[in-house]
Amino acid sequence: MNVRSITAIIAAGALLAGTAAADDTLGVAATPVPHAEILEHVKPQLAEQGVELNIEVFTDYVQPNTQVSQGALDANFFQHKPYLDNFNAEHGTDLVAVAGVHIEPFGAYSESVDSLDALPDGATIAIPNDPTNGGRALLLLHQAGVITLEDGDDITATTRDIADNPGNYSFEPLEAAMLPRVLNQVDLALINTNYALEAGLDPQEDALVIEGAESPYVNFLVAREDNADSDAVRALADALRSESVRAFIQEQYDGAVVPAF
Repeated sequence: MNVRSITAIIAAGALLAGTAAADDTLGVAATPVPHAEILEHVKPQLAEQGVELNIEVFTDYVQPNTQVSQGALDANFFQHKPYLDNFNAEHGTDLVAVAGVHIEPFGAYSESVDSLDALPDGATIAIPNDPTNGGRALLLLHQAGVITLEDGDDITATTRDIADNPGNYSFEPLEAAMLPRVLNQVDLALINTNYALEAGLDPQEDALVIEGAESPYVNFLVAREDNADSDAVRALADALRSESVRAFIQEQYDGAVVPAF
């Protein structure tokens, strides 16, 4: 075999190796806390398996799904199943839940009162403006006795479903990411834990009421129907449900985030 042939074989091998590496690159959208942090934790583990994890951080709940559904990214990690189901229904997408990882107990926060009983008559309560998290907020207030819903099990409840509002509270739906920023402008805000943590709030210490660990709102790794069973996505799913991640969540978030596996 001459030098030219050997060189051609080496070049072909390098090309194949480069193609394999590209095939094993996984672009994942995530919100900063705790999702991107958990992904960073498993990144070295995936690298050992030949999967390069590229984490794209977003601060909203729309773009992560949009980017994956359009094929710009391979998967995302930020949402619970009710939100995913509602997004698919509203946008005609076919995103699928791959693996449940953790629960972020949802809480109610205030800078003006130190208990729900101290809410003044006519208080302003800010809640997320997306249907699933808005319903989740109202369910938590129903369970805490602040309001009464017509159906205390309806995860799609809206303010129109309030049967009894003894404090004459007014509700202000806002984008979820905005809620920590208006905490000093309202009497109470119902905040998703990822945004509470980003804002420096301690859900276990600062929330006036918080969901228990039995919350059904498990956060999932999500992909498309056409790649949900790919080797790279399955490898990420397995890593996110590993004992290493369980220990990381328990040590890093001290009950503010709870493993769901």
